[in-house]
Amino acid sequence: MAGTGLPSLGRVKLTDLIASEGLPSDSYKFSMSTLSQSLAQYSAAIIQLPVGDGALLRSGLDTARLYFHQKASYPAADMVHTNDSREWCKTSGYYADPQLWQETYDYRPGLTPTEPSNTMEFPPGGLPDIFALLGKAARHILDAISFSLSLRSSPFTEILDNVPLRNREVSSSVLSVFCHSRPSFQGAQHHSLTTQDDGQLVTFPDHEHQVDKSLITLVKSDRAGLHIRDFHGHWILLDGDLGPQEAIVYPGLALYQATAGYVSPALHRTETGSLQTNMYGRCSLAFKLMPKSMTSLSCSEMRAAGHGVEAQFQLPIPVDDFMQRSHPTDQLFTRHNFPGYNFPAAQDGSLKPLIKRRKNNARCKPLPPSKKLRLKAQRVLKERVQDIADKKGIKLRFCNLKECEGHIYALDSPCGSIRMEIGWPPGVPFVHPHDLPNKAKLDFLEAYAPGWTASQDMELSLIEPGQASQHSAN
Repeated sequence: MAGTGLPSLGRVKLTDLIASEGLPSDSYKFSMSTLSQSLAQYSAAIIQLPVGDGALLRSGLDTARLYFHQKASYPAADMVHTNDSREWCKTSGYYADPQLWQETYDYRPGLTPTEPSNTMEFPPGGLPDIFALLGKAARHILDAISFSLSLRSSPFTEILDNVPLRNREVSSSVLSVFCHSRPSFQGAQHHSLTTQDDGQLVTFPDHEHQVDKSLITLVKSDRAGLHIRDFHGHWILLDGDLGPQEAIVYPGLALYQATAGYVSPALHRTETGSLQTNMYGRCSLAFKLMPKSMTSLSCSEMRAAGHGVEAQFQLPIPVDDFMQRSHPTDQLFTRHNFPGYNFPAAQDGSLKPLIKRRKNNARCKPLPPSKKLRLKAQRVLKERVQDIADKKGIKLRFCNLKECEGHIYALDSPCGSIRMEIGWPPGVPFVHPHDLPNKAKLDFLEAYAPGWTASQDMELSLIEPGQASQHSAN
């Protein structure tokens, strides 16, 4: 995903993301670009829904507050459980998680009855309409992400539920109504404290870091409190200034797998402090667009679009197996899995400390010209290209050398927009400089470090472009 950097979370109108026949409109291209940049920088974006849709969501939140308020202080034993990965596509109705101090009502078409079986207790109102509203929005957003990745139209149709569901089908996607920190809910209150920049203490559950296994998640809450980690590793508040018809959207693990890691999942947590004075707690509506359990997550569409697919994404994974896997967050957010991000290098997201350490450990004996040329290209990549990409919110994923020799002459290629954004030298394949021929390395270095041969590496300045091929890199 490429584009100029966004100073804050991107805001996009849902109506501008709805694709139409023919060439894309300017509003569609601008909205798609803003969405992709926001997801690359912040792993989330703000979606502006039509006014009528916003009214429906507010009504749903109002009924949710009343529903949870009338629940018992101590939930029944059969209603208390944590998130079981084996039941990911079977949850329905009310249940509570005392460890997170959270109550949930899951609405799943085909499984959750629309009419209450107990006439004394009514579920939150409007769930079928809200499910249809957010489900349609999630599919439009998924198609826009696909467009930004140069994938074909609706590439994930085969792994999504039918619209509408067939007879006796149960929806894989789910609309969850959450209530956090209801004062009258006597759950186990395990929290940790975090200090904000302004010095105020904010309370989070002990199990605070969460990653959804969805393709896309849409969230609307009645008060602020949703935090997410951006690509610098900083926690930011997402819903501090949402409008009445605005909602948060962020990707999940299933989309990360299906796009070979090009779309990063959002690591999020919910603030539960400062709610003691509120009699209802914090209520949220969260729609999770999920793949069907009997399908597989494959990166074939990414390969067809010319994207490089790393070894860990080569084989298709059955959805049900993927959902039951453990995905520890401390292993997910590493530079190996997210090549365009900077999490592990340093706390501030900078690669410079790592580069300095490598420089200090370099051998002191003179290097042959070919070796110096390769190391010089690698240094320029990390210090120049990565800095440019980070500032513009670009996620770098280099092409295969053989494939990209055709990309550089194509009018519409997978790497064309990235090459243009970061000023990649014309005619040079968009691959790591380590993999470039020496002539291309010289062109690469001259574009990003003009005059380097004359002032810094006198030994390499003697190599003429026509002779560079004689000095092959090790």
